Amino acid sequence: MFDNLTARLQEVFRNLRGGGRLSEQDVDSALKEVRRALLEADVNFRVAREFVARVREKAVGREVLESLTGPQQVIAIVRDELIALLGESDPRLAVSAKPPTVILLAGLNGAGKTSTAAKLARRFVADGKQPLLVAADVHRPAAAEQLSVLAGQVGARVFAGGAGNTAVQVARDGIELARRQGLDPVIVDLAGRQHADEELMRELADVSRAVQPEEVLLVLDAMTGQDAVNTAVEFGKHVPVTGFVLTKMDADARGGAAISIRHVTGLPIKLVGVSEKMDGLEPFHPNRMARRILGMGDVLSLVEKAEQAFSEEQARQLQDKLAHDTFGFDDYLEQLRRMRKMGPLEQVLSLIPGLGASARQLEEAGVNEKEMDRIEAIINSMTPQERRDPSIINGSRRRRIALGSGTNIQDVNRLLRQFQEMRRMMRQLASLEHNPRALKRAGKLPFPGG
Repeated sequence: MFDNLTARLQEVFRNLRGGGRLSEQDVDSALKEVRRALLEADVNFRVAREFVARVREKAVGREVLESLTGPQQVIAIVRDELIALLGESDPRLAVSAKPPTVILLAGLNGAGKTSTAAKLARRFVADGKQPLLVAADVHRPAAAEQLSVLAGQVGARVFAGGAGNTAVQVARDGIELARRQGLDPVIVDLAGRQHADEELMRELADVSRAVQPEEVLLVLDAMTGQDAVNTAVEFGKHVPVTGFVLTKMDADARGGAAISIRHVTGLPIKLVGVSEKMDGLEPFHPNRMARRILGMGDVLSLVEKAEQAFSEEQARQLQDKLAHDTFGFDDYLEQLRRMRKMGPLEQVLSLIPGLGASARQLEEAGVNEKEMDRIEAIINSMTPQERRDPSIINGSRRRRIALGSGTNIQDVNRLLRQFQEMRRMMRQLASLEHNPRALKRAGKLPFPGG
């Protein structure tokens, strides 16, 4: 996400850094390019204009223009203003003092409300809660069945109501069921609607008044750009929206909706959809997102993803295997799969400062998902003994492995070299606890797949 905008802003910043001390004309020239980059990213033109004006007001002061670190200060000002634009604090979902907490999901047809409801339920299940999904879409055929299928994937319960019930009745009955059985929170999935459809908009308002939800989350397709912002404004005229869920952020290379919507509506983005998988819903952190947009990485999100993929016990077991030199290809494959669970490789690398590369750049560098698939195929073609002790893999074994994996001997040889080098370097890193000087000899750690 934000690939196009990030690339443009990084180019502006590179030119800014190359000139030493700044003049007012330098700042104006850079900000002209920033404004153009924002408009190309489908940011609301008023938002782009006001953003650039605020940055300029702070960037043309004497302390910036006369400083040797002027370019860095301008970049810092852009970062701070971008955080302010996205929302300075991390918005959290409201919680009812008297359970159950009720969350109402609304949005246009096709925005992804039903899948978002299931993804949100999964997050609550992972936190040890027992959410109830209420299928209050009484207009779309098989809507309840679709929600039930998704709910089964995430371990949540579903309430669908009786035939002929209105959306208000289904929502009320679902909340009453949750109250009796101690289920919390209640996530109400309503029918998709167009803002021009007055009847459905009235239904949405009726449900909101009837159940008094703690959250009314408007689910918006990030790829629709300014249309998403306009939709948010229209929905706000009929129902008290408390925040937004932006779906399909992983497919949106521009990001105009995410940057504009807080400023235009005054309401926060609370969650973002980053993949089609059930774990592809994340809290929206304005400060982290600002760093991603500016190509500065997002180490905190990377750490959180790593903690979800690797437990402390697994880390201790890995350390023990490294210490006793028993780390084999089975362990290598397990680590590779756990890393892939963190998300698409391009997405994970974009969180590392300085490594925010596009898919094309990663492809050129030989770091891609296809290469990871090739590595898995080669390892899966080895015998259990070969995985435990790669030193026995001679020429005939290499030919057999290449044939079984659909690769060639050069691919097998390259993986064996990378594995041996990685194992050597990991042993050195593991010894740092007792010998810090080993860090100087560590060199470059080979990365699986490139």
